[in-house]
Amino acid sequence: MEAAMDLMRRISPKESETALSALLSLLPHHSADLLSQVDLPLQVCMDQQLMKEFILCEYNRDADSYRSPWSNKYFPPLEDGPLPSPQLRKLEIEANEVFTVYRDQYYEGGVSSVYIWEDHNESFIACFLIKKDGSRTGHGRRGYLQEGSWDAVHVIEVGPEEEGTAHYRLTSTVMLSLTTEDKSSGTFNLSGSIRRQMSHDLSVAEGHLCNMGKMIEEMEGKLRNSLDQVYFGKTREMVCTLRPPPDGIQLRLPEN
Repeated sequence: MEAAMDLMRRISPKESETALSALLSLLPHHSADLLSQVDLPLQVCMDQQLMKEFILCEYNRDADSYRSPWSNKYFPPLEDGPLPSPQLRKLEIEANEVFTVYRDQYYEGGVSSVYIWEDHNESFIACFLIKKDGSRTGHGRRGYLQEGSWDAVHVIEVGPEEEGTAHYRLTSTVMLSLTTEDKSSGTFNLSGSIRRQMSHDLSVAEGHLCNMGKMIEEMEGKLRNSLDQVYFGKTREMVCTLRPPPDGIQLRLPEN
């Protein structure tokens, strides 16, 4: 299992689904662990009742159907699919509205979905998802990328309230893939994924949604900085080392 997870961390997001399928056939006794711990690039479906897009993942799936956070219905229809309690459903509706604003401000488009379900001991789990297709034919507004996607999965475990505070445990995964194609530089492909965790004990005076939003905003800032330093920083270093510029000329990658 350790070797399998180590391999999946090094696989390009584009090939992760094929790699996971191969690992499931090689390690059938670890299938439950692999499916719960391996994040795949997110898929998007249309809510046929409200005609709004929502994201598919393991957290809103039952059998071969997926629950929409907008209408609270399963597509394809499923009669006995699990649904959140009325109290959590109210929080889920509010979270989707707030996260839509967050997504537009930070990502300039894309698709987002929030799913909330009960856990044991009066606690619950919330999953915040964002998918941004940055290609020229997708959600990209600037058109620099031939192909590009950003998939973010934030899962927050919220413990029961004790003396006005609750324990929040956030696990975030970001999968990045981009391809540029230019006559002068040729085709360039960069892809990878990164996962981080964070835990806080916070007062619930301002509400769970406010606390979860602050943690996600802080975590995404850290993940962007890590991606900039690890992926783009190392790429810039390699390009400048392998193809040093002439004396007196400073070679820089575009800021965009």
